[in-house]
Formats: sequence, structure tokens, C-alpha cells
Amino acid sequence: MSDSMLVMVAVAGIAALLFLVIRTKLHAFVALMVVSLLVGIAAGMPLNGVIQSIQSGMGGTLGFVAIVVGLGAMFGKMLEVSGGAERLAQTLLKKFGEDRSQWALGVTGFLVAIPVFFDVGLIILVPLVYGLAKKTGRSLLYYGIPLLAGLAVTHSFIPPTPGPIAVADLIGADLGWVILFGVLAGIPSMIIAGPLFGKWIAKRVHAVVPEYMNFEEEKKYDKELPGFGMITSIILVPLVLILVNTLSSVLLSEGNGFRSFAAFIGHPFVALTLATLLTFVFLGTKRGYSRQEVQDIATKALEPAGIIILVTGAGGVFKQVLVDSGVGDVLGEMMAGSSLPPILLAFLIAAVVRVAQGSATVSMVTAAGLISPLIVIMDLQGPVLGLIVIAIASGATVLSHVNDSGFWLVNRYFGIDVKDTLKTWTIMETLIGLVGLTVALVLGIFIA
Repeated sequence: MSDSMLVMVAVAGIAALLFLVIRTKLHAFVALMVVSLLVGIAAGMPLNGVIQSIQSGMGGTLGFVAIVVGLGAMFGKMLEVSGGAERLAQTLLKKFGEDRSQWALGVTGFLVAIPVFFDVGLIILVPLVYGLAKKTGRSLLYYGIPLLAGLAVTHSFIPPTPGPIAVADLIGADLGWVILFGVLAGIPSMIIAGPLFGKWIAKRVHAVVPEYMNFEEEKKYDKELPGFGMITSIILVPLVLILVNTLSSVLLSEGNGFRSFAAFIGHPFVALTLATLLTFVFLGTKRGYSRQEVQDIATKALEPAGIIILVTGAGGVFKQVLVDSGVGDVLGEMMAGSSLPPILLAFLIAAVVRVAQGSATVSMVTAAGLISPLIVIMDLQGPVLGLIVIAIASGATVLSHVNDSGFWLVNRYFGIDVKDTLKTWTIMETLIGLVGLTVALVLGIFIA
């Protein structure tokens, strides 16, 4: 089949994916599977070859992603149920003081969203925003935007949240570099889109606690809240171990004993298993939960994780079919011939898919599948792959609007209309994405 025909197959496949997700409301997992089948057949692959590509794409992706996302979900659920997120917020608000509560909420969101899903973090912490707004008479957005920015930044940029985990696996990026660059891009993104933008927009949009949200009573936990030091230590354990692994592989020679040990203990499988076990013990059994209760909490955590794992696996299928059919090579060569740097190209692909269909996860896995052939052709490896992950995450964050579930979550919890949600949440998300892209491009100058 000619190159132009293969390009047409790819374009038609992406159009079909968007149509199935947007117009027919087909679940993203099923839509990605259907499109993968159609692209493979249309590209002239043997029918048994299409099946083999699907199997290898799913297996290759889930061999890594299922373990990491599953462990991360259990880790986050223990933090949520134990009141760890509440403890972080209360301590930081006390340390920063009421005058700098915006910064406290931004930092809280930044830390909480590392192990806890974005929507769960918002639901747990929004009562603090309500309480501060009632006490001071300020717009809810003065406190809410910093919290949302902190949650959104780490949800998009820093593993073990599912988005960067999925993209890193699909393009072969080292998680240590993703964490390091995610922090470097995330901190300025949180500051600009959070406290700074929140202070500015709160003067222009006054939001009050909606009547249908009655949070008069503080949330009660079964046990006393865990200590601040314990919570921050447990959150940092997997991040530090993974970073030590990455840095030792750069600084120490192969065969070095410490490098071998760091490679083992700092592998995401081992690091997250250790962190999850620590939560089971120090946030679970040592604080009065029975072993059965801890097991039930962990099992419950896998319900939302299962959907993310399947969608990511289907993204791996889509990528594999593109590669095996030859479509990926043609797309990769076209992109390699572009004058745009790979980091910017990755951002733009993710942003277009994001605006079209709304889901950040689908945007990330689709962009990773499309950009992966370019990575092979240009022989990109090492730290630059971490920057491409951040660029894709940034593109999948910008311009959230009415086709994104996060848009309506904020709309409901802050009691604002669609126009004001566009002026607040959408701009905040876009600032995060643009700052993230800028940091990735600047770092790329020194790394390339």
C-alpha cells in the first residue's frame, strides 16, 4: 500500500476514534479497540496479524501499567480513608497561616494528587475551601483555584498518577526522568495557575458556597488523623527511590554494587510495593484497622483503577497496530520531516485530541501512540523522552471545556455557570499546560 494511502488510513482512524467517543458516546476502551481493528484491516494487515498485534499491544502495555496503577490506587486509597489528605491540608494551613492559605492549598493539592485521583482529592478537600470562604467572605475561587491547580498539576505530570505512567510506558521513558521533570514543570505551573491566577480571577468572579452543597460539619474519620511527618514520608518514599535509581544509572558505572541495588529497589514495581505495604501497616493495622478492613479498602481502590488500566491497554493496542501495519513508520517519517521540535509536536497532537474529545487519558494514550514511531525514527532516548511525556501531559491538560468531566465537577462544586467555568477552570488548565510546555522546551535546549 502506498504511503499516501497509509496516511489516509491513519487520519480516518483518528477521525473514527473521535466520532465514536464524542458522537456515539462509546466507551473509550471499546472505541480504541474498534479503531485498532479497523486500522489494521484497512492498512492491509493479515487478519491473524491484526489479532496478534492486539494481543502483544495489550500484553506489552499492561505488563507494566497494570501493576503500577494498581499499586498506586491502593496507596492512594489508604491515604484517603485514613484522613492523611486532611492532615496534610490542616497542617499546611496552620504553618502558612490564613494570609497565605492560598499557597497552603496549592501545596496540599500538589502533594495529595501524587497518590490520590484528582476528583477524590477535590471531594476530600473542598470543605476546607468552603470553610475559608465563609470565614473571610472572599470568593470561593480565591481558595479553590490554588487547590485545583495543585491537584491538576500532579495529576497530569507526576507518577504514580495513571496519565504519565501510561505515556512513559508507551514511549519507553524512564519514570525517574518523568518525576524529576514533572516536579520542575509542575511547581511553576502550580504557582502561576494557582495562587497568582486565583488571586486575580477571584476579584472578577465572585463565587459563594452553593446551597446544594451542605458541608457544615467537618468530615469525621473513624480513627485519629495520622501525623503530618508520616504522611509526607510515605508519599516521598516511592518518588525518592525511583529518582535514586535514575540518578545512579547516570552517575555510576555499570556493575557498581550500589547502582545494581538502586536499580532493583528503585524500580517502580518494588518502590510502589514498598510504599503500599507501608500504608497498609502505618495507616492501617498500626492505627486500629483490622487486616480484613485493610484488604477491603485495597480491593475497593481497584474499581476506578480497572477502567484506567483497560483504556491504557487499548492505547497500547492502537500504538502496536500503527507500528505493525506500517502506518506508524509513514507518520513518523512525516513528523520527522516537520520543522517543529518533537516536544512541541507531542504537545500539539495531545492538545488537538484533548479539545476534540475531552478525556485527558484518551488524549495522552492517543498522542503517545502517534508520536512513538517518530521516537524510533529519530532514535530519541534518555532524558528527552521524559520531556516528551511532560509535553504530552501538558497538551492533554489545556482547554478543558464542556466535553470534559472535570469541567462539570468544578462547575458543580463551585456553583458557577458555564461562562464562569470557562473563565476560571478552563483558563487555569490552559495555564498549567502552557507553563508545562514552556519548561519542557527550555529544558530541552540544555538536554538535546
